[in-house]
Amino acid sequence: MARADARTDLVVAAGTAIVSVGLLSGLPSLDALDRLDGSGSSVAVAAGTPSVGSAAWVTLVISLLVASALLLVARSAPRTTVLGTGIIAAAAASTPSGAYSLVLLPVAVVVVLLGSREPLTRSWPAIVGTAVLVVAGTAVNDAVLSGGMRSQPTELLAASVGAGILQAVGAVGLPLLVALLIRSRRDVRAARTAEASAVDREQDARVEAAIGRERAAMARELHDIAAHHLSGIALMSAAIDRQIDTDPSRAHEGVRQVREQSTAVLEDLRRLVGLLRENGPAERAVETIAGIVDLVERSRVRMPVELEVLASGDRPLADGVGPLAQLAAYRAVQESLANAVLHAPGAPCTVTVDDRAAEQLVVRVANGAPTLPGSGGAAAGGNGLRGMRERADLVGARLQAGPQDGGGWLVELTLGREAPLTPATEVRP
Repeated sequence: MARADARTDLVVAAGTAIVSVGLLSGLPSLDALDRLDGSGSSVAVAAGTPSVGSAAWVTLVISLLVASALLLVARSAPRTTVLGTGIIAAAAASTPSGAYSLVLLPVAVVVVLLGSREPLTRSWPAIVGTAVLVVAGTAVNDAVLSGGMRSQPTELLAASVGAGILQAVGAVGLPLLVALLIRSRRDVRAARTAEASAVDREQDARVEAAIGRERAAMARELHDIAAHHLSGIALMSAAIDRQIDTDPSRAHEGVRQVREQSTAVLEDLRRLVGLLRENGPAERAVETIAGIVDLVERSRVRMPVELEVLASGDRPLADGVGPLAQLAAYRAVQESLANAVLHAPGAPCTVTVDDRAAEQLVVRVANGAPTLPGSGGAAAGGNGLRGMRERADLVGARLQAGPQDGGGWLVELTLGREAPLTPATEVRP
């Protein structure tokens, strides 16, 4: 990259030198044509382009070559370079020549380079200084060509300064305008590129967040299925192992229950896989609070559990509670019962669905202290409680879980209704 930049700087400097010196060498021929009148006779002109090889020509060539050479360091020291070319132009102003404007070509080139590479807030002192040098140099050159200030000095000074200002506009102002235009277009392209990159990064972040949410949802579903069914299967298998010799009839009944639980877990897994399929709709019933009745009934084969439903008689159960909130309540009861079987075997358990309040519905699962020895299985590592909290946060519910006096455990989920109940269905005192 540095080698390419150096090669570019060399091309710019060499091109400026070749063009300026070429113009200076070719202008005498054009100037000679202007000195002839229509009949072909020579007409005297006060001062024109210096002839090739003259002292004035050599002075201007040296000035052009030195100013062009300064362009080689325009990338590393742009402000110093623009001031240097201005000083060279001012120094060559005392040369009596009508081609003084050619000395300003390197100035215009370096102004374009400076304006396109540095912000104007940093480079304006150098640009203003260069413009002042151009005005002064042009005024001096105009005064030299006019024969000094001996006659009508005020008028000559005003004319020289006016010519210098016009020259500064052409050599500094217009190139600076071109440079600012180039810089603005480049900044716009960079901003568009950065915006496109930011949009791509934002889209990637959204995709990753969506994938993370889907993974968490699948993990919750798999945990709910495994914790509810497989914990029961493990508990019943342990009981069958103890009863197979002493009480064969109860062992056979336990085997049938294990088969039912195995069929249920396979069915739930099949439904979950159906949800993940890309093709075809997934046929899956959404669990509701009303389904807690069947859930408790199925759980009685593993533990002593009672169900208490407190509801108003003039409206349906869980009226006004959204489907996602009802699913969260169902999963909370399912997970709480599975935890009670695993961590408090033999403990009595009570499931309460309190649907009497008009603003909210409360689901409680309370179990006592264990009365039987544990099965020795490994703990789930808190994933069940974490999943319940995630579901509660997802639907804006409030979850409270913790130990009770006497060694029991309580899980309480409070669900708000999506819309207030109509006066006709509000609970009467």
